[in-house]
Amino acid sequence: MRVIAGEAKGRTLKAVPGMNTRPTTDKVKEALFSMIGPFFEGGLALDLFAGTGGLGIEALSRGMERAVFVDMDKLSLEVIRHNVQAAGMTERAEIYRNDAERAIKALHKRGLSFSAVFLDPPYRMKKMDELMLELCRLGLVEDGAVVVIEHDAAHVYDEQIGDYEQVKYARYGDTAVSIYRYEPAGAKVES
Repeated sequence: MRVIAGEAKGRTLKAVPGMNTRPTTDKVKEALFSMIGPFFEGGLALDLFAGTGGLGIEALSRGMERAVFVDMDKLSLEVIRHNVQAAGMTERAEIYRNDAERAIKALHKRGLSFSAVFLDPPYRMKKMDELMLELCRLGLVEDGAVVVIEHDAAHVYDEQIGDYEQVKYARYGDTAVSIYRYEPAGAKVES
């Protein structure tokens, strides 16, 4: 695993030991960022179920101003800290041990709003649509924000989830990537 592009391009990232974490492959990461970016001009990213931190680090490398990394696994947190440091992004990263639901409530209390959200949960978790709606309800996504779900290709998410509209879908073997844009109904411009 490595950082694909941007200021930390080529830096090697450490994997979480064991079989509990499934890091995003370089091939999928490269395709994903070419679909949503490929580069950013600032903004705040949320890497929920961060694992190795690879998606959030890639977003930082490609121009996101800051990123928040959340994972429940203690070993994952150690790897995220190592990878953030190896990529030279320590000052722009916040790393927390928490489950997704409690984390987003805590982020809501801080008044944060994200322009990019990465959801790469264990494949057995198939309720990212509910989590997206909660992010919206708590005001954690900016208008026009991009939300990426990496999931088991056997599971299909709706093309419309509340005010999120699917803009891309791609399949890579057993892995699928569903990309959504958050466009609140009141914010849409009539043409």
